[in-house]
Amino acid sequence: MKKINVKQSTLLVVISMLTFYSLSFGSAYAQSKDELSPVEQGIASIAIATAKGDTPLLNKALHRGLDFGMTINQVKEELVHLYAYCGFPRSLMAINTLTEVLQERKDKGIQDQEGPAATDIDAVNKYEVGKEVLADLTGVTDRPKAGYAETVPIIEIFLKEHLFADIFKRGVLNYKEREIATVGALLRMGDLDPMARGHMAIAMHQGVTEAQMKQIIEMVETQAGPEKAYIGKLLLAALTDSKEPTPSSALSEIENLIFLRGEKLDNPVFTGNAYLTSLITADEVNTTAVGVVTFEPGARTFWHQHPTGQIIISISGTGFYQEKGSPKRILKKGDAVKCPPNTPHWHGASDTEAFVQIAITDRSEGPTQWFDVVTKETYLSKK
Repeated sequence: MKKINVKQSTLLVVISMLTFYSLSFGSAYAQSKDELSPVEQGIASIAIATAKGDTPLLNKALHRGLDFGMTINQVKEELVHLYAYCGFPRSLMAINTLTEVLQERKDKGIQDQEGPAATDIDAVNKYEVGKEVLADLTGVTDRPKAGYAETVPIIEIFLKEHLFADIFKRGVLNYKEREIATVGALLRMGDLDPMARGHMAIAMHQGVTEAQMKQIIEMVETQAGPEKAYIGKLLLAALTDSKEPTPSSALSEIENLIFLRGEKLDNPVFTGNAYLTSLITADEVNTTAVGVVTFEPGARTFWHQHPTGQIIISISGTGFYQEKGSPKRILKKGDAVKCPPNTPHWHGASDTEAFVQIAITDRSEGPTQWFDVVTKETYLSKK
């Protein structure tokens, strides 16, 4: 029998181990190739939270993205990219939140990777560069001018020169990653179906699989609710010629509500987004006002009180209600609350689910008196 020396033996062991790991990880990759990578998940989550303008949600998404391996410059570049789709206010708020998150992580001794920095484009004709980028994104050359370009020609120049040249050519994020961010943001903002569908098609042309697109839509559902996600499912079904999705039970409940969502409240005494459908307006004959208020997840009133008290009836979702000095109550469909007169309290949605209530308020002794904001600590407290 041929003898094998120590070096040969060691080499055989190493080869065996490499073969084993190659087979093992190759198999694992085959099972997960249709899932977004951790970095891509971070990108989608940050985009959805930025578009929503939800600072606590964005704070978590930024931590998660960095924990998933995003570099600091990747996060910065995503927030720059998103200003083109969400607007400067959302982007600047997100950058301020990122500043706080980075300082918090630094204080904890977490060393995040800086990563390569973005580069500014150096081109004589940015319009032509933008045309080339758009062709690369969509796979379509010599596309006809869109209706908006015919109506306002300058906007088409801005799009080519600034969005598709200045921004898309900055590097750090590849086209696929930029489109993941764009799709997440557009689906979260809602009421942008043609644009959302267009960018979903671009994302898939850039390598996002149907399964990965479904994962983005699932993230939208988790962070923004079933109504936004359902639109994404419909758009994806149209793009892939697949069967139209069945509304989830949560969405069915929303659609089957007796009352519409109503107008968004711009009242400064609300945190987050809330909507009002006024059913009965108080007057000299009937001094009772009745309204339906829909709170998005995380939305809530400031502390306030009513001279004659208030009755709250929960008709959908999960909500919170708390009187000053008393434990916080969780409200479910069918629950009712009788708030005593001149008792400071607050109410709103839970942090994970929307909440719809009917508020019955007697105005005979004057208007509602508003106090301080409900802090995040109070809102999330278990007490």
